[in-house]
Amino acid sequence: MSGHIVVVGAGIAGLATAVALQQSGRDVVVLDDRDGTSTGYAITLWPNALAACDALGVGDDVRDASARAEAGMMRWRDGRILREPPNGQLTRAIGEPVAVTERNQLLAILAGRLTPGTVRYGARVARVRDGLHGTSVELADGEALTASAVIGADGIGSLAAQYLNGPLAFRYSGYTAWRGIADMAVSEELAGITLGPGIEFGHLPMPGGRTYWFAGERSLEAQRASNGEIDYLARKFSDWADPIPDLLKQSDESSVLRGDIFDRGRLRRITGGRVVLVGDAAHPMRPHLGQGGCQSLEDAAVLGVAVSERSSLPSAFREYARQRKSRTRTVVNRSRHIGHATYARPAVLSGLLTRASARIPAAVFWRQLRGISGYDACDITVRP
Repeated sequence: MSGHIVVVGAGIAGLATAVALQQSGRDVVVLDDRDGTSTGYAITLWPNALAACDALGVGDDVRDASARAEAGMMRWRDGRILREPPNGQLTRAIGEPVAVTERNQLLAILAGRLTPGTVRYGARVARVRDGLHGTSVELADGEALTASAVIGADGIGSLAAQYLNGPLAFRYSGYTAWRGIADMAVSEELAGITLGPGIEFGHLPMPGGRTYWFAGERSLEAQRASNGEIDYLARKFSDWADPIPDLLKQSDESSVLRGDIFDRGRLRRITGGRVVLVGDAAHPMRPHLGQGGCQSLEDAAVLGVAVSERSSLPSAFREYARQRKSRTRTVVNRSRHIGHATYARPAVLSGLLTRASARIPAAVFWRQLRGISGYDACDITVRP
């Protein structure tokens, strides 16, 4: 085991990173405390994520397993159109349509690229240490593993991030979000987001004639609907523009996830010695740009290039951190700014800011979108 790189976490970031490392010729083991099952919501993959998937050798498989969305409609709650991109404009601006697939499907595709036996489920990591004689990972059952390096892909509360930075600081954003899947198809022309003062609802096509939807509103922390989330949302959005009420009617309670949105304080470092962070462990972000999973895939692709080009893992990790610092900070900050505007107080201010954002000149809007989603993580130069 001492020659392996240990990846902590078998989510998108962890599996994608393991794929990239195996492609670079490294031995890898992935540890995850779950039983191998995962929550079955959908994920949007923008062209920057698809470019990273291409670098990982799974791009075609991901596209084949996805529905494609091109519209990007922006409406007010009563159905009035705030922004309607011309037909084909989204693809012309960013290179290809957005792919929408089930998260479990993406995980299965990534796992299928790994050497059998790479992933160990039911292995909860309790401690990470980096010493003179190697990096060690201690499991909750007392087993200790020594590895050539540790990749922290263990999410927003990452143990690896705590090892590198000490206690992590979290702050509730003031709003909560839902994600669900409706067993019905909607017109592709309506794909996009519908807004109200301090509240939003979006929907995108999925394979199999289904629809992925998401919603958010200001809320006290840790609230739950007494009669179920679907019942609550159906009443909340009952008078909103079609097809939103019907989407909720065609959604099962078991398909709905509710989660409060938190910000985490900026880390002092994402690498140190033979420990490095990827995905939410390195840079958790609010969901408004749909870039959380996309940035995880970018991380994996960039880290794979750095490890391939550098003989020393600590040197490769430092190069990866240098490459990702500005990029991820931009996406994190942009996502946070959108959240501030969408859920500003009082609600009337939120409505004004939302409507104002729809008046951004088209050239500026597309340039900003292209800067986020038209990025190719593998079009980088590794410094000698």
